[in-house]
Amino acid sequence: MSAPTLASSAEDAAALEAAEARHARTAGELAGRVALLTTAARCDAHAAEKLRTGLVAFCERELLPHAAAEEAALHPVARTMPDARLLMVSLAAEHRCIAGLVDAVRAAASPADAAAHALALQVFFEEHTAKENGLVLPLLAMAPGVRLAALLDDLHDRLTPPAPPGAGRTAHDTRNDGTHPRPKDDTR
Repeated sequence: MSAPTLASSAEDAAALEAAEARHARTAGELAGRVALLTTAARCDAHAAEKLRTGLVAFCERELLPHAAAEEAALHPVARTMPDARLLMVSLAAEHRCIAGLVDAVRAAASPADAAAHALALQVFFEEHTAKENGLVLPLLAMAPGVRLAALLDDLHDRLTPPAPPGAGRTAHDTRNDGTHPRPKDDTR
């Protein structure tokens, strides 16, 4: 049984839980990729190189765009809250550290170095998302006048490429991967 979620509305509580679940899935995928790279680095340099390339591609596709979307969608609202200003400055700096660690994995001179940088990235990312889940998201969810669900929809929309002109919704709409609940009558 999970702990109760404090939020100003049921919609925000659901959005908070979905965002935490997305962070957990992302951290889990990152950890899995790092574990594979670490194992390969000890015994198969060719496999380690392929895994490193895949890890960097994952980070460029998932971690870094998500960080940029957070800074655009969540950070401006949170920075207006006196209790959160310094935290948001710190989290933005952590996003730069995450990007630096991705660069270090990419540029590592050996499989062992790549694995070491990847492990540092994993640990740092887990600590970073713990702050987002434990501090930022609940703060936004409980703030009067702030709709966390709307902020997370904005974040998600920033991660979704626009549909080509004339394209309608498909049966599997990738704009809502389940991490941001939408009403059943949503026609987006």
